[in-house]
Amino acid sequence: MTFSCSKPTGEVFVPDQTDPARALARTTHLGIGAHPDDLEIFAIEGILECFQHDDAWFSGVVVTDGAGSPRHGRYRGHTDERMRQVRRREQKKAATLGDYSAQVLLDHSSKAVKQSERSVIEDLKRVLEATQPKVVYTHSLADKHDTHVAVALRVVQAFRELATDQRPARVLGCEVWRDLDWLSDAQKVEMKLNGQEHLQQALLGIFDSQIAGGKRYDRAALGRRHAHATFAETHAVDDAGGRVYAMDLTPLVSDKSLDPARYCLELIDGFRAEVEQRIARLGRG
Repeated sequence: MTFSCSKPTGEVFVPDQTDPARALARTTHLGIGAHPDDLEIFAIEGILECFQHDDAWFSGVVVTDGAGSPRHGRYRGHTDERMRQVRRREQKKAATLGDYSAQVLLDHSSKAVKQSERSVIEDLKRVLEATQPKVVYTHSLADKHDTHVAVALRVVQAFRELATDQRPARVLGCEVWRDLDWLSDAQKVEMKLNGQEHLQQALLGIFDSQIAGGKRYDRAALGRRHAHATFAETHAVDDAGGRVYAMDLTPLVSDKSLDPARYCLELIDGFRAEVEQRIARLGRG
């Protein structure tokens, strides 16, 4: 299936120069993030699983143009347009280093995503139809960044408008601007990372506009993965070099009657009940 972005500035970048339609069609793992560098933080499981594999391919989608990012140091004087171009180049470099099948740059504004403009949803639907992946990684509904949550909601909406046979086996809402270690173990999706830390670090380090620009996402993301690996189990040794957590959004995609806010609040209620039960059990004396 041929794919084209609704915005003339949108782009499908294919690192190995395969025909874009074929590159999208071979996708098995798809990451859909709000900004350049989000994929390398939350979809790292899919990136590593597909790295240099002929039968598994990761493709990434960046929904916004990234123009409004904070900037510091050498990037302090950059205009929004110049910042947009820098971040686009960085995302392409990450796609090349990570051996992505394709990198889709939809180039919408954050405002368009948050206001649920129809062009955003239609673009996502076309990407999903062109890729038909087995698993999709996107943002958590409990994230504290408005654009991240808006992207996750638009992804859910796009899937709900597709035919049932075009929906993936799994849709995961992953942590970026808020950890998900609070989820109860029964509700938590744990993605274990073993090895290739040099690749993880390199992928994060490509985004110099963010790191030198004032945000050490490289140290923060790797540190969180290490911390999750150690603090995952209280009575067992570490069984992974790193972990990334997600909430399962598949039920929201499968059942249109489920309200996203209510679904997320039920996960929070699960955490509340776990805390309450432990204190009640241990408080008996």
